Amino acid sequence: MDKKVAIITAASQGMGAACARELAARGYQVALMSTSEKIETVAKDVGGLAIIGSVTSKHDLKRLVDKTMETYGRIDAVVNNTGHPAKGELLELTEEEWRDGLDLVLLNVAKIAQLVIPIMKRQGGGSMVNISTFAAFEPSPDFPISSVLRAALGSYTKLLADRYASDKIRVNNILPGYINSYVLDEGKKKEIPMQRAGKVEEIAKTVAFLVSEDAGYITGQNIKVDGGITKSV
Repeated sequence: MDKKVAIITAASQGMGAACARELAARGYQVALMSTSEKIETVAKDVGGLAIIGSVTSKHDLKRLVDKTMETYGRIDAVVNNTGHPAKGELLELTEEEWRDGLDLVLLNVAKIAQLVIPIMKRQGGGSMVNISTFAAFEPSPDFPISSVLRAALGSYTKLLADRYASDKIRVNNILPGYINSYVLDEGKKKEIPMQRAGKVEEIAKTVAFLVSEDAGYITGQNIKVDGGITKSV
């Protein structure tokens, strides 16, 4: 088929749905997954494939990959988006919450990489983008599990990107700041140099750039899209 194909997870709303619409508008066939039945509406809107399932389940991810290949015959891009792990006081977080977070924000990427990297190698290339968080490298007590495990995702992404760069497979992370898919209080807004939340469409356009040939020499990177809220250079 002439059209490129993108898999997008957690795509029933917010940044995931915005990525689905942006990539579909740019000519991609899209295969979408979410735990919510709303994914079927999004898929219908963009002419894509819908799978109800969880990124924490290897079985569900395999169903997604297998159905995508059965339907479209190729996978050119994967956008790994997820929900948010538990929040709370650092020493009050349970072991179960930490393990759930590991499944949700790190092992999900490792699992789907095992499924799609061999496909991309056979095709002669591809791109993966992981939607992470601005707190990955400036950890926030507001997001303790996310901060810790998405820092680990940064390391995994670099290892994966370097290992498969010669196969023309690129892997990058996007580090969003506060995005308008959630209500942002005025106090948090004042902490952002741009004095506003980011738009889901801005994240989607960054994703679209990173999976495109225009980003052909970008891999293993953690790209901040945060309105300037992080302080590091």
